[in-house]
Amino acid sequence: MIRLALVDDHEIFRKGLEGLLKSRGDFEVLNSMGSANELLENLPLTTTDVLLLDLQLPDMEPEILLKKIRRIQPDLKILYLTLVRGNRYFNKLKPLGLQGYILKDSPVELLSEAIESVAKGEEYFTDRYQTEHLNTVTTPENKMKELLSKRELEVLKLVAQEYSSSQIAEQLFLSVSTVDSHRKNIMIKLGVDNIVGLIKVAVQNGLI
Repeated sequence: MIRLALVDDHEIFRKGLEGLLKSRGDFEVLNSMGSANELLENLPLTTTDVLLLDLQLPDMEPEILLKKIRRIQPDLKILYLTLVRGNRYFNKLKPLGLQGYILKDSPVELLSEAIESVAKGEEYFTDRYQTEHLNTVTTPENKMKELLSKRELEVLKLVAQEYSSSQIAEQLFLSVSTVDSHRKNIMIKLGVDNIVGLIKVAVQNGLI
């Protein structure tokens, strides 16, 4: 059971996400809050595995909030939920100890995967601007496998076998949109633009 704290100022979204996470059975939402100040008030007594944190809260800038969080709980694992694409905030927040960043329009399966990855101490970034620095140009060969999650490796192997997204979805019990998201993220992480390049890099680095 992964213990979660959730912070988002949009109550309908927050309550809906809380109910969704609780329904999955492997997550426990210990605290649900609507502002940065409410989070900071409760943080000294918060014993969670992962903090799901809205990137843009109206009462505090994200980098200021993250610095305050780190002073209170230096090792707390944080996964940002946001609609903001691009690296405007990422470059400021990553040096402050950000573990994950996932877009709010991501499939539910990716959110679950992100939470599980961050809870294990791994980093999880789903947007191109956050993952493009982890490509084949800057990543040592012996680290290539660490770029991809277990699910992404499963998808990669099926792509190499010329499975379509719908066939992969059926094989792995996922939605087609989730498979498409995985395929896109795999190509971004490996620094390729097409399937031919993807297979070439995967073979060269022993991923398949």
